[in-house]
Amino acid sequence: MTDQETLYMMALTQVSSLSLTNLHLLVEEIGSATAVYENRHAAKDLLPAASQNTCAAIAAMDSYLQRAAQELDFCRKSGIRCLGLTDEDYPQRLRDCPDAPVLLYSMGTADLNARHVVSMVGTRQITSYGKDLCRSFVADLKSLCPDALVVSGLAYGVDVHCHRAALEDGLPTVGVLAHGLDQIYPRMHRETAKQMVGQGGLLTEYMSGTAIDKRNFVQRNRIVAGMADAVVVVESAAKGGSLITADIALSYNRQVWAFPGRIYDTYSSGCNQLIFSNKASLLTDAKDFCLAMGWTDDMQHRQMLAEEGIQQELFVDYTPEEQRILKALSQSDGVQINVLSVETDVPVSQLSSLLFTLEMKGAVQMLVGGKYKLKR
Repeated sequence: MTDQETLYMMALTQVSSLSLTNLHLLVEEIGSATAVYENRHAAKDLLPAASQNTCAAIAAMDSYLQRAAQELDFCRKSGIRCLGLTDEDYPQRLRDCPDAPVLLYSMGTADLNARHVVSMVGTRQITSYGKDLCRSFVADLKSLCPDALVVSGLAYGVDVHCHRAALEDGLPTVGVLAHGLDQIYPRMHRETAKQMVGQGGLLTEYMSGTAIDKRNFVQRNRIVAGMADAVVVVESAAKGGSLITADIALSYNRQVWAFPGRIYDTYSSGCNQLIFSNKASLLTDAKDFCLAMGWTDDMQHRQMLAEEGIQQELFVDYTPEEQRILKALSQSDGVQINVLSVETDVPVSQLSSLLFTLEMKGAVQMLVGGKYKLKR
């Protein structure tokens, strides 16, 4: 997209009386924002259904050019790419959505049209269970599908934990913001955002100087949903932004997945309801997710299962008590010590000592919240 086209596109997006639907129609019918500007005084001919106020606003596009020029200069100085709907680097999956932004601001190295893209969303009040799910899912995704792109919203809770897990495991990750790229909200995530620019990126439809507004966060959710192949809900209460994102994803014919939780856990109720109502597929691990999504084939899946079988055979090098513990842990992605005590019939006092020994041998690892799992 040329600087001139970008300038006029920025001007058009500032016309508040021009709905996104009409903006799409204008650009598609006329062919470019430049053509709209050149014919701005004939807006009624270009868009017969437009109101008198809208036509007057388009005719007054000149009044938006100064602000657009300032934004274009800011983007040049800040290394921000401006992506129009017809640009090759514009997220193609998002382009197919009827309410896709006509202009995006992008910073970073990520391929927004990566072969595999998954958006991960959830509550801001993440629990230790949710943190473990973020870490284990992203780590397994990296080994199964190393070209995957992880997308979220850089918010508190699930969002930032997914971004950080991706950074730790070497997967590119993109944060979709509800404001301009001149700031990071929340501010405490600035360091994570800086890392993401070098291993993924930041994306927004908003110009610099945009105020933090609750409505923009809801609008942002459609980008999170639209640019991915699938949306994974990690944890959610009965109401929340992640459920809105899931509904948007379904309207875009995206696949929605949710991790189940205990029926009395507040931040699993939304996920459980999504699964119960058949809005989301039940998600337990990255292996089944990748297989169902077609990101790995049956042969790869059988090979993974075979490798797990080999790992189980290695248990013969341990004492009978240790084998019992390892077998129990192999059935789960994380178990509390008191639950493990019941499953193995080993007293907690003895179990603590055995688990410590197994940690030293590199067979198990302790997770946040006092849970244990096999070290893969």
